[in-house]
Amino acid sequence: MSEPTSSEPDQPGQPDRADQPQLPARRRRLWPWVGAAAAVVVVAAIAVVATTRGGGSGDSQTVRIGVADASEPYWKTYADLAKQRLNVTVTFVNFSDYSQPNPALKEKQLELNQFQHIQYLANYNVIARDDLQPIGATAVYPLPLYSLNHKSPSALPEGAKVAIPNDAINEARGLLVLQSAGLVTLKNGGTAFSSTSDILTKKVDVVTLDASQTAGALKSGSVAAAIVNNNYATSAGLPRSAAVFQDDPASPSAAPYVNLFVARAADKDNPTYLKLAELYHDATVEEGVQKSNGGVAVFRQVPPADLQSLLKTVQGQAAAAGK
Repeated sequence: MSEPTSSEPDQPGQPDRADQPQLPARRRRLWPWVGAAAAVVVVAAIAVVATTRGGGSGDSQTVRIGVADASEPYWKTYADLAKQRLNVTVTFVNFSDYSQPNPALKEKQLELNQFQHIQYLANYNVIARDDLQPIGATAVYPLPLYSLNHKSPSALPEGAKVAIPNDAINEARGLLVLQSAGLVTLKNGGTAFSSTSDILTKKVDVVTLDASQTAGALKSGSVAAAIVNNNYATSAGLPRSAAVFQDDPASPSAAPYVNLFVARAADKDNPTYLKLAELYHDATVEEGVQKSNGGVAVFRQVPPADLQSLLKTVQGQAAAAGK
């Protein structure tokens, strides 16, 4: 996801494939990528080469990476670096339907994908009974709490209405943000799959709205504060100065929302794929990512083993939430 609203926009309205596992009611609206709005573009390829040629050190290798924003200029920078430094030709396959990149990876139509965070991958693996694995972190996009009339969460009066998105990913994350801000407490400390039914104590009244409506509710004055995804905040013209709180990208509660390079389990130790994941953190690529995302990305470099351990934990939470 993107934050999704897909973490980073509502999922584009393409029908699910008939062979896609259906999400339980609680999780049917899980969108993946956090951060920038997903571009709906045609399949894009930066370079097209056949298949890997031979096995010698001088041979060029082609790696297909599934993304949701292939039109962004930083991917051209990334592909050029991959060719220059690794002798790898990267082909980007763009998806506007977030339900497709993981099955495409499973079915070997891709070598890697980069469009989702740990929470989305965990949910997918549980529902699809798959075992895709993260091999590199990219960035976390903090989820802000906005208020136009109050300077801090503590300034919100008792019983003030606070809007959060009602899709499962952003509802859980929004609740974790409110808990970090001291506005609610959640059952068992909260998880990436918490819902409003898990609120134990509260200073404010939590209102759930479609993610596209939280900014409008704030601007109309019908709520005192709102969790607003970055893309909707930009569209609504909310000033960054009105963001009175956001989750800490280094905190445990934000860990499930780090975006990932993902491979099949059999390829999680592939040295070329690991180098491609590391390449995302070249200064020129990161500069392009920030330019495309309004400077809000917080880059994270996490060892693959740590990401895989966290995935296992979050998958346990996903399984528990589905019971």
